[in-house]
Amino acid sequence: MTFSRGDVRTAARGEWLFEAIVATGSLVLRRLGERRSGEIAAHRFLSSPHVTVPGIIETFTERTRQASVGRRVVVAQDTTEINFAGRSRGRRGLGPAGDGKTPGFFIHPNVVVDADAEVVLGLAGAQIWTREADKVTARSTRAAEDKESARWLEGTRTAARALLGHATQVIGVADREGDIWSHFVHAPRGMDLAIRARHNRPLEDGRPLFDALSGRPALAATLVKVAPRGPGDKGRTAKVVLRAGRVRIKRPASAPRDDPRLLEIGFVEAIEHDAPDGVKPLVWRILTTLPVETADLAREVIGFYRLRWRIEEVFRGLKRDGLALEETQMQEAERLFRLAAMGLGAAVRIIQLVDARDGAAARPMSDILDQNLVGEVAILVKDREGKTAKQKNHHPEGSLAWLSWVVARYGGWNCYGKPPGPKTMAYGWSRFCATLCGVILAKAQENV
Repeated sequence: MTFSRGDVRTAARGEWLFEAIVATGSLVLRRLGERRSGEIAAHRFLSSPHVTVPGIIETFTERTRQASVGRRVVVAQDTTEINFAGRSRGRRGLGPAGDGKTPGFFIHPNVVVDADAEVVLGLAGAQIWTREADKVTARSTRAAEDKESARWLEGTRTAARALLGHATQVIGVADREGDIWSHFVHAPRGMDLAIRARHNRPLEDGRPLFDALSGRPALAATLVKVAPRGPGDKGRTAKVVLRAGRVRIKRPASAPRDDPRLLEIGFVEAIEHDAPDGVKPLVWRILTTLPVETADLAREVIGFYRLRWRIEEVFRGLKRDGLALEETQMQEAERLFRLAAMGLGAAVRIIQLVDARDGAAARPMSDILDQNLVGEVAILVKDREGKTAKQKNHHPEGSLAWLSWVVARYGGWNCYGKPPGPKTMAYGWSRFCATLCGVILAKAQENV
């Protein structure tokens, strides 16, 4: 990885800092640096004029671009808030968070998921910003691109620039906040969308959108896996009725006059009628540029949208359930944003290792580690294998699952019991990287 293109030493510090974040599961610089010299090195990287948030994110995006080649990918985007309630003293350059008072900032990433294997491939862009402290003008008086909601269209455009021409198909998914007229009308050509409807918009025939499919026969009844809501929640499976068709939505009064008068788009409903007692029934209404004419096509749209939950995992890994970004003592906004960008990439890395543990996705090791290190990793695999068949690494050499197995072993996993989780993987990555460096140095000395 190259986190700085302007200075070799800064780039090296960036690679070291990123690996330290993954390894320690922390964004506290004193813990990352271990010694005073390490803490100072972390501060120097985050303060360097050669380091920018776009540069850090592009480093992660380049690896994701390579991992997406020949794949159908879903790009999930959403916004998470980092606020410093009770920890705001000394913070500089931060505007108000969501409550309008507490200092904080926002992160809006594009998390790329393999549409078929359902595993996280990486990042393809991210926006990090804080709100201005001054009172802004009314939303109705601002052009669409000046509103904070423009992040959705910008996220889609960024993903398209990064992935089109590499992945075989790119599908952007978003929750209801992404249901914005300009998002659909001005989305880049070649990228599909599947976005949960928020607005009960008027149709060409005068009916509201949410009534468009009423009276139509159901295409199918199908099962939908509902994602866990947090630690301890195993999720559930909902039985839903599918309906789908094409709709023609009228241009909103607030939209520019040169926008199309009508937007013709696919519309899919998945509605649960017999939810368990005490459980809110699942109701998904999805607007999509994808075809929806058959039950199989409608199911596929629902399946793409369901993968949006992977971005929630990344947010949990970045915040309280993982790296605890909101606990950092970093005070100055620009350095804090750079640390957040590094933490975002680290949260994705840990999830990738967990995804790979069963080998079902058949991803290559190059998703997170250079493929030319297969020989060195093989030495560590052999060292960690036991005598029994259960303690052997049966995954194909050079695969991400093969790498994940040895990382878990370094994290203390004994090949028995439940599969290794994020904490085991993070701790294992620390010990694995340190040992791998030793192997690399030893082989280099042999060749001198």
